[in-house]
Amino acid sequence: MIAKLSALFLCLLFCLTAGEALAVGKTAQIHSETPQPRRFVVKGVQLIDRTNGKPVFFRGMGYSPYLLGETPQQGEAPGNDGRYPGHLALLKEMEVNYLHVFPLRMPANFFDALDDTDLVYGQDIWIDPFTPDLLDENYLTDTLANIKQVIDHTYAVGRPERLVLFSIGDELQAATVERTDMLHPEVRDYMGKHLTVTGRTASEVALARLIDRAMDYELTRYNQRHLYAHTSWTHIGPIADRPDLDIPREHVLVPDMGDLLCMNVYTYAHGVVSSPPGSVTGTTYQGYLEELATTTTLPILVTQVGLSTSPIMPKPEVIDYGGHKPEKVAKVIRSVWQDIRTARLRDHFCGLVFFEFQDEWWKIGWTPEDEFRHEPADPEEWFGLYELGEGNRLIPKGDLPAVVRSLFSQPR
Repeated sequence: MIAKLSALFLCLLFCLTAGEALAVGKTAQIHSETPQPRRFVVKGVQLIDRTNGKPVFFRGMGYSPYLLGETPQQGEAPGNDGRYPGHLALLKEMEVNYLHVFPLRMPANFFDALDDTDLVYGQDIWIDPFTPDLLDENYLTDTLANIKQVIDHTYAVGRPERLVLFSIGDELQAATVERTDMLHPEVRDYMGKHLTVTGRTASEVALARLIDRAMDYELTRYNQRHLYAHTSWTHIGPIADRPDLDIPREHVLVPDMGDLLCMNVYTYAHGVVSSPPGSVTGTTYQGYLEELATTTTLPILVTQVGLSTSPIMPKPEVIDYGGHKPEKVAKVIRSVWQDIRTARLRDHFCGLVFFEFQDEWWKIGWTPEDEFRHEPADPEEWFGLYELGEGNRLIPKGDLPAVVRSLFSQPR
């Protein structure tokens, strides 16, 4: 009995201290009079599909279907050709039910193929994470104009009835966040038409402004809205009490200025490897997820997790960033699935998205014609479950697709 009471005390203490990991006094609230989305809505810590009234757990895949010779670096979409029925068939074979889509303007043929499935998708909207100042008015104006174009494309070409969310921005750089905050130390609050935040950093206010205005644009022009979020990563928060963060505690970013919390959580990432062991599996990955769940009242979508199979691990000091065989990737995929499905407060999680469907030869795009070379020392080009063969033929890496299928086919 004493042992059980001690365990309960430690659990309560963990939850309290985890809550304190976030900066004290930060609030974010979508206004009560703001209309709810038509299909996917938030109720408490869960995401509900109104078509059946049930909570969802997305079994997701990152999807960026650029083929050899294609690149989004100049704003181009992937080709409007016949690749999509084959891609979606492979995704359905893996029991994927959600696509986290990275290209800003997917072509019509993709959506035609989507019509023949029951897949839903979320739209990631990349914003420049390296800008000198997130609160610069010209930057905000230009960024909002691009966001509006993506929203317009969704209604003109896409399938708004299949769309779950818009994510405004993905993985802001630590230097950008810290510099923005230091340039605007007086900026702490924002009251928008649909979203109010208080006690924040300048970077968080910048994101709140973009999300509020994007939401208002969609409501004003199309008389409905979808879920909104910003996708962050563990290197800059929201859990602040980690010794390996890339940012000082006072600049930690809490991405709660929307309907749900979207987080890229990699097993080898800063903030994760320094976490305590999980309550069931004992991994630091589960430990991070469990603490994350105590720090928010929003549903949590893990928007990226995976490993790179690049032949070379270019940064030995960053353990696990590249250099893996498919067998190691399979082991990690199984592990993180077990971590999230058995985690304490697991009902707070509305999905897990593996990164990603296929290799991206165009990354990172800092050298001429990068999209034509599969560079062995660039891990970013090798995260796919499939590699590109001759004639852009998709070749599975070992049994990775079968491993995902075995996990995603498990009961909810």
